[in-house]
Amino acid sequence: MHQFTIGVEEEYQIIDAETRDLVSHVSKIIEGGKATLHENLKHEMHESVIEMETGICQNIAGVRAELEDLRKRLIKVAHENDLRVSGGGTHPFSNWKDNHITKDVRYDKIISDLGDAARSNLIFGLHVHIGIPNREEGVRIQNVMRYFLPHIYALSTNSPFWVGRNTGFKSYRQEVFAKFPRTGIPSYFSCAAEFDAYIDLMIRTGTIDNAKKIWWDLRVHPFYPTIEFRICDMPLRIDETVCLAAIMQSLVAKIYKLHEQNMSFRSYRRLLLNENKWRASKDGIHAHLIDFGKETSVPYVDLLKELLEFIDDVVDDLDCRSELEYAWEIMKNGTGADRQLRILEETGDLKAVVDYMISETEYGITYE
Repeated sequence: MHQFTIGVEEEYQIIDAETRDLVSHVSKIIEGGKATLHENLKHEMHESVIEMETGICQNIAGVRAELEDLRKRLIKVAHENDLRVSGGGTHPFSNWKDNHITKDVRYDKIISDLGDAARSNLIFGLHVHIGIPNREEGVRIQNVMRYFLPHIYALSTNSPFWVGRNTGFKSYRQEVFAKFPRTGIPSYFSCAAEFDAYIDLMIRTGTIDNAKKIWWDLRVHPFYPTIEFRICDMPLRIDETVCLAAIMQSLVAKIYKLHEQNMSFRSYRRLLLNENKWRASKDGIHAHLIDFGKETSVPYVDLLKELLEFIDDVVDDLDCRSELEYAWEIMKNGTGADRQLRILEETGDLKAVVDYMISETEYGITYE
């Protein structure tokens, strides 16, 4: 069996310990973490965002161990600088206009190209890389995986607020990001050559200067031998990140196994898949998604059961059954969005929501 390695990138909010607002202090975190986190921390476009990356992990147990270690160190550095870090796809009340852009040639170019669409893109995501055998197989997996993106996304929904407003969405982050070009669920590509020809055309026409400016929800990575999931909101608890990564790894392994057996999975047009993505964005795990085979809307829980049954025969080989089972904890307790909304309902205070987000991000972590 091919080894479906895993790499995780988490984007954290940098929060002032007193005001609970976002603060543009990424340099303090980077500087404070130099000794122990130098290779794992990165700037993002806004100075109130810090990206933390794992190395290449061989299995889901390795992902959990590395995330726990890195998060512990990150939280410690934040506390030492009178800051906090938090998960969540958006900050509940911070305004993008008050947050500084990182000084960098790359970000200057994006701002020049996209203006306020880029300046207002103050959002936080979870990106997961799964190792693939080769690019040709990667494109085949990408084609099939598009169907499952709304299912994964619904479990991750964690951005109900935007600039102090209850948006009515479980994931408003995707609505913010949709202002960018080349986002959303990718089109179907018949082969890697067709995919590469598209990227080549974009570069030759000056539309993009490199393939990393393809910002789809899922992409065969232009430089690494991975397929990268980009659709998820940044979760709160480590358990949630690990669960989502386990589902992604298992789906990649299952689809590859089908292809090895000369079997496949029915392909659906992007305009249909977008309907399910919209429903997941709006209502998360409480959505009714379209079952395209039955041509009817069904509760999300039914499709989650089907998904877990679909991947069941690869789960034990990957040794990630307990991590996958956490999906039922999410169904029972709600996604991060459900829990944030619950706190607002109980307190009427968005600062209390931020307090909750910070405490959930630190859940189970001893950082002294």
